Amino acid sequence: VGPTVVTVQTEVVQRVQASPFDFFFGGSQGQQQVQSGIGSGFIVREDGVIITNAHVVSGATKMSVALPDGTTYPGKVIGIDELNDLAVLKVDARKLPVAKLGTSRGLVIGEWAIAIGNPLGLDNTVTAGIISAVQRTNAVGEGQRVPYLQTDAAVNPGNSGGPLINDRGQVIGINTAIRQAPGAGLSFAIPINLSRQIAAQILERGRASHPYIGVRLQALTPQLAREVNATNAECRLPETNGVVVVEVMPGSPAERGGLRACDLIERVGDTAVDNPSEVQVAVDQGRVGEPLKLQVQRSSRDVVLELRPAELPRQS
Repeated sequence: VGPTVVTVQTEVVQRVQASPFDFFFGGSQGQQQVQSGIGSGFIVREDGVIITNAHVVSGATKMSVALPDGTTYPGKVIGIDELNDLAVLKVDARKLPVAKLGTSRGLVIGEWAIAIGNPLGLDNTVTAGIISAVQRTNAVGEGQRVPYLQTDAAVNPGNSGGPLINDRGQVIGINTAIRQAPGAGLSFAIPINLSRQIAAQILERGRASHPYIGVRLQALTPQLAREVNATNAECRLPETNGVVVVEVMPGSPAERGGLRACDLIERVGDTAVDNPSEVQVAVDQGRVGEPLKLQVQRSSRDVVLELRPAELPRQS
């Protein structure tokens, strides 16, 4: 896999705010400041298509891509999906080595996970660990659309966008985020199945498609349910853990499908859900305009609804 892992170097030009005293002392008004960044990526097509993280290249005014043999190419962004932190790049090259993509479906906690990237600018650094968790929807905060793979392979700044591979040399994820803890660190990767889907959409139409249903959700606890039941006569919630609908947006797919505030969402499609992030991920795995079943608990009875997710507005 090593020959397919690239270094992505970026420059971001920012304008420095001028001081009001510059006029008197001859200072430069509105100077520009250049910030450099570095990340990783990997080649998925021999004609120079590369996958990396959106945060590696977002806002870049200049970008270069370096192969392990030292060859450097100017890089071009084909498309960015900020919601899933994924970007597709292109360099003008032919017959490049290509990473072999595996599957992130059926990964087992405890199996080997190997990270390859350019942490701190050290090319093709390899670290090993295990899969610590799968479907980690609360890895970097609530409301995420990504069911992250969690590993204990050492990952540092510069690893972002590089591949996470299995013991057969197949890419199973994209190293994306880290959470530092005393004495150790945790790293998170975007599953390759999701990455492949988003990258295919970007290559086909220049952007990714995201379904949405138009609701505001809240994680429910027994204590919160008791407080709501005591103060809101129109909303009777079971004293349990789950995810409750707080608001249904007017004119949204959720409203058209009959979803109501105070509904407790239990299943989205075939997936049981326990928190708002799991609902978001399950909805995102559906398709725009196609039926999506929701099982909800409403006034102590189960109700099955059919919604048709719409395209998430790009400005959102």
